[in-house]
Amino acid sequence: MKRALVTGGSGGIGAAICRRLAADGCYVYVHANLNLAKAAALAEEISETGGAAEPIAFDVTDAEATRVVLDALIEESPIQILVNNAGLHDDAIFPGMSAIQWHKVLDVSLNGFFHVTQPLMMPMIRSRWGRIVNITSITGLTGNRGQVNYAAAKGGLHAATKSLSLELASRGITVNAVAPGIIQTGMTEGIFDEKAIAAMVPMNRAGTPAEVADLVGFLASEQAGYITGQIISVNGGMI
Repeated sequence: MKRALVTGGSGGIGAAICRRLAADGCYVYVHANLNLAKAAALAEEISETGGAAEPIAFDVTDAEATRVVLDALIEESPIQILVNNAGLHDDAIFPGMSAIQWHKVLDVSLNGFFHVTQPLMMPMIRSRWGRIVNITSITGLTGNRGQVNYAAAKGGLHAATKSLSLELASRGITVNAVAPGIIQTGMTEGIFDEKAIAAMVPMNRAGTPAEVADLVGFLASEQAGYITGQIISVNGGMI
């Protein structure tokens, strides 16, 4: 049974990814930072439906705390599937954006990627098999007003995805990014109404977390072994 870690696993998209990977036979670590109870409830739900999961908590922006937790996890066997899903947005037009808003968003998405991924590398490399999937955003491809910090963080992840994929391709490890468009989650509630979505999305609807999770599940599978360094957007035809 392959072991999978999903950061931000207690959120809307993260939870769907956890459910999908568990259904595919993985042992899933459901990560949270502050909301461990929500991660624990999801892990219990997965276990009750025949899957295998457990909650885990650490702050991805804290390099040392993250490494301590991960070193204990990989002491005996590697984590071979990693989904870097943790992220946040704190929107403001750039002239009015504070340094705190800038650094907070980049710290979670971009520094968090490094803090989580780097400690897992050598055991994964030694196993000669791995899947790394970075959850980004359509904003990292197109940009968006009021989200210069978020676009910078996700665009940085796109570049990191491509570079890391080149380093790991000969080791049986793939690295890809999934860039969702408008997805029905708590993060988008109240931001887009049906009329706005219809105007923006050719499919006239928001996507679902399960639709994102289905792509992640495929990229994490044996069948996707020849796909690496790609940024695949799930956006209903927006771009």
